Amino acid sequence: MDNGNNIIEIQDLTKKFGQITAVDSISFNVYKGEIFGFLGPNGAGKTTTINMLCTLMTPSGGRATVDGYDTLKQPRKVQQIIGLVFQDPTLDDYLTAEQNLRFHAYAYGVPKNVREKRLDQLLELVELSDRRKSKVSTYSGGMKRRLEIARGLLHHPQILFLDEPTLGLDPQTRYYVWEHIHALRKQEDLTIFMTTHYMDEAENCDRIAVIDQGKIVALDTPDNLKDSLGGDVVILEAEDSQKAILELEEKYNLSPQFQDNTITFSVPRGETFLPEFMRSFQSKLISINVHRPTLDDVFLKLTGRAIRDQEADSWTQFRRMMPH
Repeated sequence: MDNGNNIIEIQDLTKKFGQITAVDSISFNVYKGEIFGFLGPNGAGKTTTINMLCTLMTPSGGRATVDGYDTLKQPRKVQQIIGLVFQDPTLDDYLTAEQNLRFHAYAYGVPKNVREKRLDQLLELVELSDRRKSKVSTYSGGMKRRLEIARGLLHHPQILFLDEPTLGLDPQTRYYVWEHIHALRKQEDLTIFMTTHYMDEAENCDRIAVIDQGKIVALDTPDNLKDSLGGDVVILEAEDSQKAILELEEKYNLSPQFQDNTITFSVPRGETFLPEFMRSFQSKLISINVHRPTLDDVFLKLTGRAIRDQEADSWTQFRRMMPH
């Protein structure tokens, strides 16, 4: 990862759909060679941002460059150096794996003398060589995802965009797909820009931009984001939540957050804080636990609510109806 070399530069990028602002004047850079993550709930503006960077959608304002090429003025140049794995499957189920890859190679003008060698290499990398002549309709969800990633790399892109790369896969398959992504990153010398609302998946990133309601609310490494909470996370339930919150604020000078009948706050060295707290806290407790900070805790602290692995809300569905 080269911190001194920005391969993506974004300045005040904005996208509006009528009166709705999907992406609200965001600015950040992506370093060459890093895995950069966009973390946020459904409808936060993640896919809209990727679509603008990949020239599939015109910004309402601001500017973006990909390896120095302006996404508005030089879209063809941008398209030649990026690979894209969409959130929704785009493989042809009636074709075999190698037929899907060949079709993509033709579309991108991969030279004939390179094409077959490249196809063999990628199928081996994603461990699908033995199923290359099988129709994609016979593939599992994880196999289809690996094939889509291989397809996105056929034309030797410098940047691979992954929009929710493991959406809908079980945890074991998601882990397996990520093993392949890390191996491909090393062998292909890739920069990866990914979106996700899975917290464990975001841990794979070198840096994360947390996006909520179209705005970037934080940008740092996963460890720095967790350290910013100021210690361990305490979660408790009380018989009288409002009384407990008041006691935490006044007696302990804490800033608790309340959601789903649970109260959350951060303290340094939770294991030494807890015994004395249990002795002196006056409000009656139902339950209490303490843990090291997670990205879930970071998002809760930044936005006042947790990311839920839920169905797309009406705003997301509206966006999907918009022309790309």
